[in-house]
Amino acid sequence: MLKFYNTLSRQKEEFVPIGNKVTMYSCGPTVYNYAHIGNMRSYIFMDILRRTLLYNGYKLKGVMNITDVGHLLSDADEGEDKLEKAGREQNKSPFEIAEFYTNAFFADLKKLNIQKPELTPKATDHIQDMINYVLALQEKGYAYETDDGIYFDISKFPEYGKLSRLNLDDQIAGARVEVNSFKRHPADFALWKKAPKNHIMQWESPWGMGYPGWHIECSAMSKKYLGKVFDIHTGGVDHIPVHHENEIAQSESLEGCKTVNYWLHGEFMLVDGGKMSKSLGNTYTISQLEEMGYSAMDFRYFCLNAHYRKKLNFTFEGLKAAQTAYKRLLESLYEHKISPLDTPDTEIQEIKQKFLDAINDDLNLPLALGIVWTALKNPPSHSIYEMCLDFDKVIALSFDKAAPAEKNDVEIDEETRAIAERRFEARKNKDWKLSDELREELKQRGYAVEDRKDGYELKKI
Repeated sequence: MLKFYNTLSRQKEEFVPIGNKVTMYSCGPTVYNYAHIGNMRSYIFMDILRRTLLYNGYKLKGVMNITDVGHLLSDADEGEDKLEKAGREQNKSPFEIAEFYTNAFFADLKKLNIQKPELTPKATDHIQDMINYVLALQEKGYAYETDDGIYFDISKFPEYGKLSRLNLDDQIAGARVEVNSFKRHPADFALWKKAPKNHIMQWESPWGMGYPGWHIECSAMSKKYLGKVFDIHTGGVDHIPVHHENEIAQSESLEGCKTVNYWLHGEFMLVDGGKMSKSLGNTYTISQLEEMGYSAMDFRYFCLNAHYRKKLNFTFEGLKAAQTAYKRLLESLYEHKISPLDTPDTEIQEIKQKFLDAINDDLNLPLALGIVWTALKNPPSHSIYEMCLDFDKVIALSFDKAAPAEKNDVEIDEETRAIAERRFEARKNKDWKLSDELREELKQRGYAVEDRKDGYELKKI
């Protein structure tokens, strides 16, 4: 049974799709800069969800928007468009900025083995769809016009706040009313903004020249490509209180019913225990990690060791540990790959069921990864390697790149080698005290010893 934690109900629910093809919408990037590793954790979560659905035999129609207009510096309808700001700073047009960073984003997805959703529509290609959506809301009495735009009237939607469980009265009472004197309520949000003459990205509309609000694009594009009601909507937890709350308000007001059955959200990534943000200067990109000697797969492995609904604290010590573990994982896989032996099919099926149960329990990848490690501790078996390749349809850590351990070309003197052999014999005899003493002796000689299933390896410290 496949179960997901639904943010809307605050509990795990059995997944029952609407039709024979799962429909899924994922909030995509605002392409004004490089996506950082915190962003990429969200897309790894999206990818694991997609892969789990496919592994369970479902067909999939996924949509991920590319926000190339309308996302202001503040979620409170303040500031300037992020694309325009980036264009001015980099002396490029907003459209050039969007194209450059969209390509960079998709390049990072490829490095991370993240499947590109079936559809990746751009906001700027759907301006008329958004205008039509706003007109429909206005005709139904959910929107009103002011001197600076068209706003959604949240007082007309009594369920506003049901996703984030916010108390709307407290929210309004505590808001700064002077932020926008045109609004009827401080929590009303922009559907369409009227553009000043110097605003670069603007389009003709029934309300004059302007551009869409951020939230309207997701409602308009999900409706166009997935229909009035669809199965799953994903995003980061930062989307819950504003963006997704507003999506629900405008979508359900227009359609008169619930439009998304399952809301899934990935948690934040921290850096050294604190918030990650560009303003704090502690964001890193995949390319920057590569320059430091880490691969995209090292980072993906790092992410898979924490459940998507748990905060993940990024440290370079943690990434280094993930890099080492991933390397050993590939080496262990290689031992199984070259083995002429096989494991009984009953054992293989038992392990496969445990793996399926783990991923189907709200995408428990840490447990699934643990099941892989446990399987690899068995005597080398080609059937275990083939089984892990099957698991890699979900894990996507390039198990087919399994490689032998790098040869250690360091010359070892006879005396040091003799100590290492004595230690190896001590371990076989389970004389752990002598083994530890000899390890320390090797360390004093400048060597570290790494134990293997069938031996050991000495490395110069």
